[in-house]
Amino acid sequence: MITETHRQTLRRISATAVSIGLLSVVATQGARADDPAKILKGMTDYLAGQKSLSAKFDSDIEIVTPELQKIQFTSSGEMKMNRPDKLRVRRTGGYADVELVYDGKTVSLYGNNAKSYVQSDLAGTVDQVIDTLQSRSGAGLPGADLLLSNSYDQLMADVIEGKHIGLGVVDGVECEHLAFRGVDTDWQIWVEPGAKPVPRKYVITSKTVTGAPQYTLKIKDWKTDANADGDFAFKPPTEATKVALDSGVMIEFDEIPPGTPAGAKK
Repeated sequence: MITETHRQTLRRISATAVSIGLLSVVATQGARADDPAKILKGMTDYLAGQKSLSAKFDSDIEIVTPELQKIQFTSSGEMKMNRPDKLRVRRTGGYADVELVYDGKTVSLYGNNAKSYVQSDLAGTVDQVIDTLQSRSGAGLPGADLLLSNSYDQLMADVIEGKHIGLGVVDGVECEHLAFRGVDTDWQIWVEPGAKPVPRKYVITSKTVTGAPQYTLKIKDWKTDANADGDFAFKPPTEATKVALDSGVMIEFDEIPPGTPAGAKK
């Protein structure tokens, strides 16, 4: 027969077990306090160490209307890169069908919707091309910072806090979920653990824009055999027209309608 004294003892034992369990979780989390930077560094070192990379992606970019309604635009695409100076990115959506090709000497941006393309001589590396496109032309290339050879330094440049949130599953793959706070943007990244620590999901939140719109990038089908030189030779369609950089013809790389206020970018 269980007496009231026995019940009180069992309750104390149960409470103690729960407390021990909670303390174990807290202790484990405390032991992982330095993991965000280490996990991110492992990911960026792995990507930077690959001479050849290819992947497919799905992206969502949000804009906030004057009425504070969030509208999301979705697109898909694929990327191929050979270090140090070859890059091809294709993005297709409801408002954009755009391809960027760099062969080490010339960068070409083709808009299928506009049936036109622009080109510019630009000898250098993929890093230099990405920097030039983002800083001089204003081309939207969110997520391109993951491809840079100094990706870790770029990602952490304005970080004021980093956390290891826990584990998450992206496309059926268990990943390390990291969250970082910056001055103008917060961002999260899900990194596949193991020998190939590739990013599976990347979310950027703009804190300086009303409504805090987000840019979400889900990446899949990572491969390290994209080294076919022919993949990086731009061949414009016969009906495409070449236009000058200063012609006023805009070829937007973002998946948003022309004239729409910019959404979340890093």
